[in-house]
Amino acid sequence: MSNTSRDGFTSTFGVLVATLGSAVGLGNIWKFPYLTGTNGGASFLLVYIIATLLVGLPVMVTEIMLGRASRANAITTFEKLAPKGQGFWKLIGFMGIAAAVLILAFYTEVAAWVFAYIFKALSGQLSSIDPAHTKAVFGELVANPQSALIWQWIVLGFTGAIIMCGVSKGIEAVSKKLMPVLFLLLIALCIRSLTLPGAMRGLEFLFTPDFSKINASVILTAVGLAFFKLSIGMGTMLTYGSYFRAEQNIPLTATRVMFADLTVSLLAGIAIFPAVFAFGFEPAAGPSLVFITIPAVFHSMPGGSIFMALFFILTAIAATGAILSIMEVPVAMLIERCNWSRKKATVISLLTIALFGLPAALSQSLTANWKLFGLNTFDLFDYISSNILMPVGGILICIFAGWSYGLPKLKEALSNGGTLNNQALIKVLFILLRYIAPLLIGIILLNGFGLI
Repeated sequence: MSNTSRDGFTSTFGVLVATLGSAVGLGNIWKFPYLTGTNGGASFLLVYIIATLLVGLPVMVTEIMLGRASRANAITTFEKLAPKGQGFWKLIGFMGIAAAVLILAFYTEVAAWVFAYIFKALSGQLSSIDPAHTKAVFGELVANPQSALIWQWIVLGFTGAIIMCGVSKGIEAVSKKLMPVLFLLLIALCIRSLTLPGAMRGLEFLFTPDFSKINASVILTAVGLAFFKLSIGMGTMLTYGSYFRAEQNIPLTATRVMFADLTVSLLAGIAIFPAVFAFGFEPAAGPSLVFITIPAVFHSMPGGSIFMALFFILTAIAATGAILSIMEVPVAMLIERCNWSRKKATVISLLTIALFGLPAALSQSLTANWKLFGLNTFDLFDYISSNILMPVGGILICIFAGWSYGLPKLKEALSNGGTLNNQALIKVLFILLRYIAPLLIGIILLNGFGLI
């Protein structure tokens, strides 16, 4: 398929909200709050922001830049841009495709829980201030094979239908509608949470750092979250970058996305922690915070069922944007390398993801005993993608951009052919890509293997 026939984003706002939709996901509403809660609150937040500037933002800018320079999918990007005789760089693209499929295999199941919880909140199934009750409801959901699969297929069907509509009429159009709604819902929840008695304790936890709580584990966790939070190392920003308009200011757009993404995370924290403290719950509840603790917290407040439903609606919106960006990675590859229609490429991608998602969705029931290295399929897919494929892909992207692609081409691409006066910024980015980011991502990789 020639570049002249490629779909793409049609406006500056469309680029911003679509890219933000990719970065904003369950990590903002689910992972960020529970990691912040278990790692000391504000001190973790401070390290996370620093790590985002040193690792997340530089790699994100680079992926978008490489994608736009090639106007191609994650694999073909490196075939086009790598020097002659260095075709091995396309391995980065293959790793991104593999990571995307594995991530969607388990991520769509977490999204399935979120979609199911919207209806559970509205039907009153979560109406209890006892975390033991909400724990039983969650346990019943994940242990029921039919529910686990049906809700996962609903998520796949919903997002697949959007992907079939294309980049501008599907991803961009939906993102323009969903992202503003997400911010409005978050703000409404924040206002409700802040009006609760005792809410200030939650704000103190989130914004008053205790530097004594910063240790090696907190730093490693924060760096890891900063890397994974911006959808880098899995081909998404490479693919989305290929749809960027020629005149788009990539560093400025990426910086806006980073700050907006951080804002969503902070708003989620403001919506959650004041309420948690107001009703005497434990902020360090871990991964169960959203599905077990939060329902009990919301039920404790007046009108709690309504606000609980709103919370899971906004969480579903966040999950949808992320799934769209990850799913577009294999779809774009199949369209361009197999010359398939978007409909056929989407259907094949959905079937592949559903096939891998089957054992992941059933990992708490029928496939609970399917284990490798002591991990069930859900955790195994998470481990391989998050601890191996994404960090290795991120390091290779840094090495490619910093040592093979080179500074002159980097300047040409990021300054839009010299029309943007950002040479000093590009030099800082180049240093981060060559030395700082790969070192920090390497630490994430070693930590994932349990070596540090």
